[in-house]
This record gives sequence, structure tokens and C-alpha cells, in this order.
Amino acid sequence: MHALIIGATGATGSQLLTKLLADPAISHVTSFVRKDADATHPKLTTHVIDFNDVASWQEKVVGDVLFCCLGTTKRAAGSQQAQWKIDHDYPLAFAKAAKNHGVPTLALISSDGADARSPLFYYRMKGALDDKILALGFKNTLIFRPPLLKRPNSDRLGENLAEKAIAFANRFGLLKSAKPMAVADLAQAMLLAVKRQENGIIDKNQIRKLLAN
Repeated sequence: MHALIIGATGATGSQLLTKLLADPAISHVTSFVRKDADATHPKLTTHVIDFNDVASWQEKVVGDVLFCCLGTTKRAAGSQQAQWKIDHDYPLAFAKAAKNHGVPTLALISSDGADARSPLFYYRMKGALDDKILALGFKNTLIFRPPLLKRPNSDRLGENLAEKAIAFANRFGLLKSAKPMAVADLAQAMLLAVKRQENGIIDKNQIRKLLAN
């Protein structure tokens, strides 16, 4: 299986890249990045690209599965508009290129609470992308909606505060379904689901079931 990945330098993407390279069922991995990550492996091909210049990379989006792990925060991006471009526009452009080149499977990291009609920007953005990805009609579309993610050495203040609050509630048996998930676990679930040819929206409970089986 030839895996394509965007977002391989991020918290979940880097974990997934490691798992892809170690899995004997994956014959080759092609990663698309904005700047050289210095990752080397006999199975790995890395393309340093300008995500805005679709014509320069779209012909390279050829394989068996596209993993979309690209994402940022408003703080890191600088504005909601910039975050929308990274979290919504870039993955959608890659998905369209993959569809045009006959890639049969797409696996996307979305978010618990994603809803195109949400009054909250982040969930609205994620929901809008989910709807457009589903409408492309891949043979297999896997949209993962995990709970809050535990990222090693995270500098995301909001996530860190939320993680501590949920962990405190969990001690009293509260908010069990919202228990944060390690990015390594999400990456493992993504690989398992693709290999098992799962399809559709995979929520936080289904992700945990994948890991338990």
C-alpha cells in the first residue's frame, strides 16, 4: 500500500508517519511538507511544496490512501482566515487532487463536535470540511472525530487547561466520554481503520473500540 500524508510534522502526523514506515503492509510513504523535516527512510519520499501553488504538486498526489493530518491554531496561524486556509482549504485541495488521480481512500482528522452549522468558528470550519470531503465520493472516506488530544510538550494553552479540567472531572467519574486521547493512539486507530477498510465518520467512542479490538 502506498500512503500519502500531509501534516506529517504535526503531533499526530509525526506519530502516524512513524507507524506507516514501520508497517510491512505499507510499501511506500509520500509526505508533502512546507519545509524540510529532515526525515529519512528507505520507504519515504518527501516533497517540500508551496501548498498555495496547486499546479506544482497536484500531479504527485498518486497512491492508495491519503492521510490528512494538517491543522493549526488561530494563535499559530495569526487569524481565523489564515487558520481556515490551513485547516480547510489545503486539505480540501489535496483531497480533490487525490480524487482526480484515482486514490481510493482518504483518512481525515476532524474534531469531536464538528458541525458546519455550529456558531463556534473551529467546529464550523471542521464541519464544513467534513461535508465537502464526504461529497467528493471516495471509495472509502474515513473522518476521525477524536476528543481533546494529548500532544507531547504542547504549547496550546487552551488545550492544556481543558485537559487538566477534564482529568479532574474524570477522577470523580464525570466526563468519561471526553477523556483526552494521546495522539499516538489516534494515529494507531487511523492506520488500523484504513487497513480494515472502515468507512464513514468515526467518532471518539468508535476510535476507542478500534484500539480495544
